[in-house]
Formats: sequence, C-alpha cells, structure tokens
Amino acid sequence: MKNITFSLLGNPNCGKTAVFNLLTGLNQKVSNYPGITVEKKISTIKLNNLTSINIEDYPGAYSVIPQSLDEQIVSDAIIDWIEFPSNRPNGIIYVADITNLRRNLYFLSQLMILNIPTILLLNMSDLTDFNVINLKKLQKNLNLLKVVEFSAVKKTGLEDLKSLLFEISSKKVNANKHTLMYLSDQYLTMISPIANKIKKIYSTNDVISNHLAFSVLCNRHYIGKLNLSKKNLHELTSLKTHILDGIDIDMKEYFKTMESDLRYTYIDQILDDVEYKMDKDVEKISFSEKVDNILTHKWFGPIIYVGLLYFIFQSIFTWATVPMDFIDMYIGKFGNFISSILPNGLFRDLMVDGIIAGVGAIVIFLPQILLLMFFMILLEDTGYMTRITFIMDKFMRKMGLHGKSILPIMSGYACAIPGIVSTRTIDSWKERLITILILPLVSCSARLPVYVLMIGAFIPDIYIYNFIGLQGLIMVVMYFLGTVTAFVLAKTFSRFLSERSNPTFIMELPPYRTPIMGSVLKQVYNRGKLFLLDAGKIIMTISIVLWFLVSFPKDEFGTTSIDQSYAGKVGHFIEPAIAPLGFDWKIGIGLITSFAAREVVVSTLSMIYNIEDEGDDMVRLKDAMQNDVDPRTGRHVYTPLVALSLMIFYVYAAQCMATFAVVRTETNTWKWPIFMIVYMTLLAYFMSLLVFQGGRFLGFM
Repeated sequence: MKNITFSLLGNPNCGKTAVFNLLTGLNQKVSNYPGITVEKKISTIKLNNLTSINIEDYPGAYSVIPQSLDEQIVSDAIIDWIEFPSNRPNGIIYVADITNLRRNLYFLSQLMILNIPTILLLNMSDLTDFNVINLKKLQKNLNLLKVVEFSAVKKTGLEDLKSLLFEISSKKVNANKHTLMYLSDQYLTMISPIANKIKKIYSTNDVISNHLAFSVLCNRHYIGKLNLSKKNLHELTSLKTHILDGIDIDMKEYFKTMESDLRYTYIDQILDDVEYKMDKDVEKISFSEKVDNILTHKWFGPIIYVGLLYFIFQSIFTWATVPMDFIDMYIGKFGNFISSILPNGLFRDLMVDGIIAGVGAIVIFLPQILLLMFFMILLEDTGYMTRITFIMDKFMRKMGLHGKSILPIMSGYACAIPGIVSTRTIDSWKERLITILILPLVSCSARLPVYVLMIGAFIPDIYIYNFIGLQGLIMVVMYFLGTVTAFVLAKTFSRFLSERSNPTFIMELPPYRTPIMGSVLKQVYNRGKLFLLDAGKIIMTISIVLWFLVSFPKDEFGTTSIDQSYAGKVGHFIEPAIAPLGFDWKIGIGLITSFAAREVVVSTLSMIYNIEDEGDDMVRLKDAMQNDVDPRTGRHVYTPLVALSLMIFYVYAAQCMATFAVVRTETNTWKWPIFMIVYMTLLAYFMSLLVFQGGRFLGFM
C-alpha cells in the first residue's frame, strides 16, 4: 500500500489541532490558547485499498529556532528532513491565522527553503470580510502549491483541502524552488565558512546551508539546538566566534535582529502586494480589546476570575443534584437486583458489596465531574484562559514561576498529568521544574468526589446573606487553598533551586472566539469516558482486593468481623497515627488504597460500610457516614470538623502514582518524584493536624 505523509505545521493557537481533527475524525484537545499540542501526533486516513495518508500534527512553533521543549520537537524534525531527505513528508499543510498573517508567515518563510510541496490554509476566515486578501497573488508570490481560505469552525475549505490531498497522493507533485531573503554578497561571504561546514555536515544544497548559517550567526543559542557531535559543535562555534570577533560592536548588536528584520521586510512586501487588509480595526478584534479592558483590569480582572470560579463550583452542587440522585437510585436498585438473583455466597458478596458498591460510589459523581470539565473547556475555548495568564504573569514572577506556568496549573484542575506534560511549553528549566513540583497541589477532578461527599454530607446547604452558598464557598476555599499553597511553595523552591533561569515571557492574546460546541461536547464526553475507564479499572481492581481483605479471614462459623479482617487489622494498626487528625481505622484503609488514585477513598468507604451492614439492601454512603457512631465513645465518627480535616488532607496528599510516574518521565530522574511524595505527605498530615486540633481547641466538633 502506498503511504503519503503530510505534516501539519503553524504557530501556536492557529487552529492546527482543529484541522487535524477535521481531517482524521479524532478528538484531540482543541482550545483557544497556545500550547495545546506538546508532542507530535499521527493519524492515518485510508483513501482506498491502494493509498493511505499519514497526518502528522506537530506542536505550534513561531520559528525553527526553538525556545521551548515543544518547539524543539519541530526543530529536530526539520533538521532531520534536511539531513535525511528521504524522511521528508510528501507535503506540508501550513495553518495560518488570517487575522494575524504577518506574524504567521515568519515561520513559513523559514520552511519554504526545504522545497516541500506546501498548502497554506488561511484559517479563521469566518472572522474576516470578503476580499481581505488576493489569494492568487499570494500563492504566486510565495510559490506555494495552493492557498486555501479555511474555517475550522464552519468547515469552509475542508473539501478543497481533501481534494488537494487526494491529488497529491495520486500523482507526484514537485515544489517550486525557493530562495527567499536574498542576502547580499557581503553577507554571503561573511557566513561562507559556517555555510561550508554545515553543507558538509548535512550534505545539503547552498540555499539551505546559507540560511542555516545565517540563523546560526544571528541567533545566540541556535548552535546548541542542532544536536551536533562535539567535534562539529566545537568547529562551528569556533567559526562563529572568529566571524563575530572580526566585526565591530554595533554590527554585533545589529546581527541579533538581522534575520527577523530581513524576513519581516520580505513578508511586508508580500502582504502589500497581495492587498492584505486585515488590521487591528477589524470588528472582532476591537470587541476583544474592549472586553479585555474589563477582564484584564488590574483590580476587576482577579475579582471576575474568582467570581467565575465560585459560580462554577456552586453550579456543581446546584445543577448536578438531580442526575446524581438519579444515578445513586439506580445503582442501588441494580445492586439490590443482583443481590436478589444471585444465591447467597461469596460471589454475591463480591459483586454487590465489592464491585457494585465500590465502582458505583464513584460513578455517582460523574455529573459533577462532567460539569466541571464543561466549564473549564468553555473558558479555554473562548480564549479567557490566556487572559488569566496575562493577569497572573506579574504575580507568577514574584512567586518564582514563569508566566506560562499558569496554563499547566489551570490544566491541573482537570488532571495533573496533562498539566505536567504541558510544562514543556516553558522554556526555562528552573521555572518548568518548579511548576511540576507544585502542580499536584492544584485540586484535580480526582479530589472532587471527596470534596462533594464531605461537603454534601456535613456542610449545611445554607446561604450567607441570602446570596453566597456555603457549600459552594467551601468548595472554592478547598481549590484556592491548594493553589495558594502551591504559589507559596513555588516561592520557597525558587530560593533553593540552583538550576539556571531564563524567565523571558512572550504570549499572544488571541481574540475571543465562539467555542466549537461539537468539539466542546466531544472533549467532555472523552474526559468523562476516560474518567470512567481509567478510574474504573483502578477501582475495580482495588475493590476486588479490598473485598478479600475485608471479608477474610472467616471464623469457625464462616463469618467475618470487619474489625478482625485483614483490612481491619491494618486500619487499627495505623489508627493511632491518624487519630490526631480525627480519622478512624476505616478512613485509614481509605488513605492506603487511595495512593493508587485519590477518588478510591470514596469507593473504599462505600465497600466497608456495605460489608459491615447486615441488611440485604445496598447502603448509601452519605447516609452511612452521617449515622456512623463510635461504639467506644458513643459519638458520631464524622462531624463537620472531621470532614474539613479530611478534605484538607486530600488537598495536599500525594496520592496518585500515575502522576509521579509522569514526573519521573519529564524530569528523567526519581529524585523529584520521591521528593514530591515526601513533602506532600508531610504537608497533608501537618495541615490536617493543625485544622482538627485547632478546631477542637476552639470548641468545634
């Protein structure tokens, strides 16, 4: 079968991933802020029995000169294409934001010297008027294969793009030769020693070697990004140093911006010739600027942000009540039905008290998790998340973080793992490491079942001044507590980490855009599906193991006292250590099992109470916890203070092994994951201890 490869390239936030999804039918994350794609993604489209097309979606990049790990992926690929022409794609689909074409064409101008057939997609054309640009002139002046007016939102130009891909795959298409940015004889002579060396290293032509040599001379750190052998690196560095030593100081300063100056001069000439009319006076962009005067205001911006978060968390309680009760009712009915049709014995106990009680206890919280995901995706897709980055940048710097750290942190509200991976967009290693170290403190969706269970059961549904719901307020406090602590620790870590820092921060504020609701709903569906499948597998496994530990050993009458079970003995063994936090042995078992995943504590408690109950019907966890009484003291095991202490513990607890496995991968050492597990566990214990003992001292029980 014939395989054709197309590479999707473009600037961050230009809509590459949306184009990728439209072509492949996949559901990659699509949002309105830079840094969505942090690694290459590949999908195959089968045209017919003889031909298939591979679509490669690369991270967004502003230039072939990498400034971060995700841009390094793109740079490495381009160098690979130069060194090994057989690895080049059959074509490039370059996605550009038509509303900001000048900046978008800079990266394209660097790619064109590769002489790979290139299709230019002018995305977001739905935001422009007709005749904003002369497409035929643009195609001719840039010597491109085709220029297509495109809109990922309205799918305009999609059929034209598919036809082009089919055409290229069915016959050989040669790219037009490009030179671009003609250098004077003076500059060609100056860079010739570097160009000759590069030509030998990569066995490439004069055009490519001259352009690489010019980029090496004009960009301070580019040599170190080329993955050269020590010998070649030393020789190129020596040649560059020799050339720079031979010119005066003013010329050296000019060289720092010479490449960008020449490229943008060329791009401006092209845009003038093709009658490009897009500018800041376009209505959509003007609207964004007007809105930003309020949403990014020094004082109003943070207040609006906090208000939005409060609205989201209060809505989680208000809007999710009905579907949660519905799911709870039917899980109970399903468990009772299974109990009625299966004969009394170990298998029925495993199914009802183990698997159904354990997994069902988590499924109940699915509506709230989906609501949280829905709101977070809307904030991303509209472009508001990028404004949060802008608002928080100054504060982030004071805390020893990078301005771009806020995006991984915001992603951490859904799950820490993609947030940690997305730190690759941070070009400074020190700020990236600090972001990774604090990111698990941000309350992810796995903590949501713990918060919702405790708040719903023990925090009264009352309103302060008939306006602020207490339950929603407590939820906001839990989320802010983790986030604020993360910032405090970031400041602390920044003082002690000796890694080099390079805190430059440039980020584009994209215009506000209407979310693609199909994409939003797909993302909500996919995240809900992942939650059920990923958490379900873990909970299913732990439920089976825990059921065995709670149900055995049997006594001479074939019964088991849960206190004397294997799990009960473990719980009682660690109870003295956790009693100062207000926790009993049952919670102790939950703390152990939840090291696999935080939400497992809910399923663990559900299973324990169902096995402990002697009735035939399934027990509702919320009711069981509210009615649980310690036989030794006659007091309720759970009180609002205990619930608060447990929530505080899970704000800080290091209980997600998958997260620390990803940290190991991203930092390439076990030193930092082990450090995180130790400091987070100690922090969780002492903060919970402070809350519970402080509450008791003040008379709250």
